[in-house]
Amino acid sequence: MRRGIAAAVLAAAIAVSASACGSGGSGGSSAKAAGPVTITWWDTSDATNEAPTYQALVADFEKANPDITVKYVNVPFADAQTKFQTAAGSKGAPDVLRSDVGWTPGFAKAGYLVPLDGTPAAADTSAFEKQLITQASYSGHLYGVPLVTDTLGLMYNKALFAKAGITTAPTSWDQLKADSALVKQKDGVDGFDFNAASYYAMPFLYGEGTDMVDATAQKITLSSPAAVKGINTIKDLLASPGVGKLDTTANAYASMMDRFESGQVAMIVQGPWETTNVYKGTAFSDKTNLGIAPVPAGSTGKSGAPIGGHNLVAYAGSDAAHQAASEKFIAFMTSAQSQQTIATKNATLPTRSDAYTPAVTANPGIAGFQTILGAGVPRPPLAEYSSIYGLFNTELLKILAGQESTQAGMDNATTATRKLLPGFATQ
Repeated sequence: MRRGIAAAVLAAAIAVSASACGSGGSGGSSAKAAGPVTITWWDTSDATNEAPTYQALVADFEKANPDITVKYVNVPFADAQTKFQTAAGSKGAPDVLRSDVGWTPGFAKAGYLVPLDGTPAAADTSAFEKQLITQASYSGHLYGVPLVTDTLGLMYNKALFAKAGITTAPTSWDQLKADSALVKQKDGVDGFDFNAASYYAMPFLYGEGTDMVDATAQKITLSSPAAVKGINTIKDLLASPGVGKLDTTANAYASMMDRFESGQVAMIVQGPWETTNVYKGTAFSDKTNLGIAPVPAGSTGKSGAPIGGHNLVAYAGSDAAHQAASEKFIAFMTSAQSQQTIATKNATLPTRSDAYTPAVTANPGIAGFQTILGAGVPRPPLAEYSSIYGLFNTELLKILAGQESTQAGMDNATTATRKLLPGFATQ
């Protein structure tokens, strides 16, 4: 997996959502393609480490479906959202797109996607993790089928824990703070590093029972007492013994990962996309030394982490024959067999329970993150939600750097968010 994935995660989170009138209808075309048809698929996976697996699956699909040809195009993830929006607006978008989960609601609202309810693409949805189907839906309809998923968890160094006399992963932020001080005292290294970005701050909001918005109640909750308390928990951690100092430089993420991989810090909050890199580190030449646990809970006693990943979506501007072929292709690529192949080759997490075979869970990183997927929190079906990450991120960095108070910063984030969601009240 590429080291730049975390930057891509944040870039996807802060990208401006598509906006326009919503699409109508209750489902896509399930008509059979009449004669040979060629569909175009834009794959946004890493061109070097992940794309070959998808290209091989395309070849398998074409062998099984000789009347359908798939034109495979690898589009850099950082450019894909804008490229698709531009292409869809001019009726030239690909038939199928590997869409970040954060893009799906915006594309659906803009009318760029065809609903997949009742089509062959959605025939197997009961096998998928429920929250992933929720996250692939918008305005009561399914607009994507989950292809890969991820969430944040607590990664920890078991050897450093054992040396410090720590027997289990911390289950609360207070416990993590105490364990960090103990690691510093016993091991001489830091206990915890925090990646100062809004996506990585979400567990602190969830732990206080809140989010950036309450989509159901149509409220912006960034200024709420619960959200302020969550951010103050981060500030308290950063000021604690054994916790790495705040780093907002361009190299902050890479530095954090290097420190963890070399055993200079015992704990980080991270996603499964980094497990392959972690195993290359000197501290984890023995893969069993990597511990994976749910992110610690806040004062509510509950733990939560954002769910990421990618859906396969179908372009609403395609004709019936191309939509039918696209639905068939999406069903194939998201099948249990295909997901097993993707997981074993690319070390990514499947989105359906029947894909977690012994061969897949033989990868300890996948097995570890599978156990914590249940703590994942799906994003609300709100087209503008991903854009709020950027507004939140701007103020979060100022708050943590001491340039403004927590309340003032969260109030500023709320004011900026109100421009995106003028019909929402504030809390």
